[in-house]
Amino acid sequence: MDLVKRLEEYRDRERELMWEGTFAQYFEIATKKPEVARLSHERVYHMIMDAGVETTRNNEQHYNFFSQEIFGIEKPLQQIVDYFHSAAQRLEVRKRILLLMGPVGGGKSTIVTLLKRGLEEYSKSTVGALYEIKGCPMHEEPLHLIPHELRSDVEREFGIYIEGDLCPHCRYMVDTQFKGRIEEVPVKRVAFSEKYRMGVGTFTPSDPKSQDISELVGGIDLSTIGEVGVESDPRAYRFDGELNISNRGIMEFVEMLKTDEKFLYVLLTLSQEQNIKTGRFSMIYADEVVISHTNEHEYQSFVGNKKSEALQDRIILVKVPYNLRVSDEVKIYEKLLKQSALKDVHIAPYTLRIASVFALLTRLEPSKKAGMSLMKKLKLYDGEDMEDFKQKDVRELQEEAVREGMDGISPRYVINRLSNALVKHNVTCINPIDALRALRDGLDQHTSITREERERYLNFVSEARKEYDELAKKEVQRAFVYSYEESARTLLNNYLDNVEAYCNKTRLRDPITDEEMEPDEHLMRSIEEQIGVSENAKRSFREEILIRISSLARKGQTFDYTSHERLKEAIEKKLFADLRDVVKITTSTRTPDKEQLRKINEVVNRLMAEHGYCHVCANEILRYTGSLLNR
Repeated sequence: MDLVKRLEEYRDRERELMWEGTFAQYFEIATKKPEVARLSHERVYHMIMDAGVETTRNNEQHYNFFSQEIFGIEKPLQQIVDYFHSAAQRLEVRKRILLLMGPVGGGKSTIVTLLKRGLEEYSKSTVGALYEIKGCPMHEEPLHLIPHELRSDVEREFGIYIEGDLCPHCRYMVDTQFKGRIEEVPVKRVAFSEKYRMGVGTFTPSDPKSQDISELVGGIDLSTIGEVGVESDPRAYRFDGELNISNRGIMEFVEMLKTDEKFLYVLLTLSQEQNIKTGRFSMIYADEVVISHTNEHEYQSFVGNKKSEALQDRIILVKVPYNLRVSDEVKIYEKLLKQSALKDVHIAPYTLRIASVFALLTRLEPSKKAGMSLMKKLKLYDGEDMEDFKQKDVRELQEEAVREGMDGISPRYVINRLSNALVKHNVTCINPIDALRALRDGLDQHTSITREERERYLNFVSEARKEYDELAKKEVQRAFVYSYEESARTLLNNYLDNVEAYCNKTRLRDPITDEEMEPDEHLMRSIEEQIGVSENAKRSFREEILIRISSLARKGQTFDYTSHERLKEAIEKKLFADLRDVVKITTSTRTPDKEQLRKINEVVNRLMAEHGYCHVCANEILRYTGSLLNR
């Protein structure tokens, strides 16, 4: 990378953001691009939508804006986007505070941070460009300069909606410096930045005895009041509170419900009237998105307090539970691990998946449906169909569980324990068993779980271990079957010959004796039973295979070992069952002979080349599977 060249390009981009001109020039820009004058909620909504939207197979909206950072909580994200969509239409909902409520580590603050960082970047883009009255401490929309009497004409002729009034600072400047000649007022482009306190702010509650309301709404400037003489002069006031500097952007109110009541009263006026009351001035118009987040306990206390009813009525609540899909939980851990400097330790396949299985078991609520275990529920939520339950049952299960995802182990705990395992001395690879051991050992140090919860969580560790046992056997099974690939192909062809004869009601011819034979029912059932195809369902399954063969033939393609996922699994399982003794001997012999060693090396190489294992974890899973088969 040529750093000097890149720095020059960066400075060129920054110079583009330093446009300055007069209000007359700005108005010309606004007539051609009315989006520069969007209100805050509308700007945030378009920022999200401009990043792109995809519709999943479950007809859920998948917003690209969140897709790299937030996983598995589509419903809360949809509610947040719906809030901004309504607010963008200037409906009453924009006069509400958005409150995210959920368990620790569920992603609430990540969502807010994404919105803040996203708005900073969006304001630097061409499509998200916005402008301010130069020198205004509240980054005032320049169209506020237009007198109220002319605004209806401007909207009718140019389609530009204008809402709000000049802040005291700008009104004083227009009256004294420009004598009402608003067309000459300087305007400049603005790029939002929390670091420079422009359009993005954060308010954090602290000790109510020492925290001053000026942190929210600004205060008297003692250095200038001696010069101007009165507190009601805008020059004697610092418009530098978080609500002031966040005008036209986003203000994050961290743990809003932990703050003192006097700070909440300010929000009452802001949310309903879109005004801030400061010092000796009349109401100051403010257009900003106020987002806060809290936990469930704080929220329940807030709701139970009758004094806070007025504020409760001005809040839009979005529950942000823990993710409940294994595949998305894995993405969370992958994201967190990518942010680390860890490079020398290999994470074996299924390690993050098994850790995720444990975490999700702690978050799920037991179902009242007969035969619905937590593990079945977990797999259904992740898109797998079970024997007795299908994806159509998922909605019913979700409606049955009232508080699902609001309790349990947080991603932070899991990543803390994985980190502990990863940094141990001489560790070059961690596998699922290492992860489960770390998760189990950490329960004694977990500060917020009871003894009963600990016992329950230990049972979930055992459940996750059983799930890994099955995965490990399948993984080694697949690698061994590939070593006997010719056997798998022969078995498949034999099965297909028999299926074709069975469906067409014909007989087979013995290749050696040339005798005619009935289809081998025992062979077909021995394969089909591996994947739970019942006696009643065997005909439809076999016909489905023939339809697939003819469909591929029409396209000029050949039906092979991988053409039908369930049949592939059945062939592998059947072959593995036949090879079981070979695998047991090969994986558990302490001093394998030359042929066994060749087979082991073949399987290890297959695991390393095609399944993401390193030499350490490939040998580890072989030893582990051997011990499982010998039990």
